[in-house]
Amino acid sequence: MIISVNPNFSLNPSSLTQSPSKTAHKIDVSLISSIVSMTHKPRRRCDYYDLHKELIPYVEAWSWQKAIVKERKSLSENSEDFSDALIILQHQPVYTLGTRGSEEYLNFDVKSPPFDLYRTERGGEVTFHGPGQLVMYPIINLKYHKMDLHWYLRALEEVVIRVLSVTFSIDASRVDGLTGVWVGDQKLAAIGIRVSRWITYHGLALNVTTDITPFNQIVPCGIRDRQVGSIKGLLGENLSSNGHRGANNDHTDDCKLIDIAYKSLVREFCDVFQLDLQPKFSPFGLFHGKTVNLPS
Repeated sequence: MIISVNPNFSLNPSSLTQSPSKTAHKIDVSLISSIVSMTHKPRRRCDYYDLHKELIPYVEAWSWQKAIVKERKSLSENSEDFSDALIILQHQPVYTLGTRGSEEYLNFDVKSPPFDLYRTERGGEVTFHGPGQLVMYPIINLKYHKMDLHWYLRALEEVVIRVLSVTFSIDASRVDGLTGVWVGDQKLAAIGIRVSRWITYHGLALNVTTDITPFNQIVPCGIRDRQVGSIKGLLGENLSSNGHRGANNDHTDDCKLIDIAYKSLVREFCDVFQLDLQPKFSPFGLFHGKTVNLPS
């Protein structure tokens, strides 16, 4: 897809017109079942769109989110908003800027970017999305959780911190005054959100097996004195320093690593936000809008 980008960037995503893949996904029912059974008390439903193995063009996912948000607003006005939503996917290579993001953090000519470039309505500065990076787009009505944007950002960070600790034995943390998740001076997860009438969209991006090279063309998140890292890179560093593979570090295959990280992200997300997943079909020609019955 060729997009002409001028100094004002593109503010209006195109409509959903193409299916990026003809391959249907098998939903991980065992994962969803285990999450559903984690607690017996009633929890808010979450419509779940699993595209974690797909490379979705950014502009199409952007349009999709906005369509869901529009629908949720209408339902909320009529007191019929009974569920949240979660989209998880990978993107084709793309740079995105927040609504007030500065061009000074771009190390290329905006008229001839290395990849497609969009200015969006999310917060934050410039970042890169690409293969090997798991992107989560929660569309949550905070009226049913906590009407506090700082709480919501910290909750998203908590999801990633738990994933890194529990699944990969990586000690991650927050940095005062900055949004995201860090291991030392390396940022592994970027977070940028938009909230309209207390309904959230955009979300977080976790570098799993991501090629870090495209980040050299920007100042990621406008932070000059820190680096970008990935789970794969940190696990490789750990292997090199220890000289052997630990019990939790046998993740050298990229596809396996993506799957492990994806399952952990979904589990921790449901636990942090106290949500039950309801698998749904995406608009990309994969599932045709029907739900999946979970085993009892």
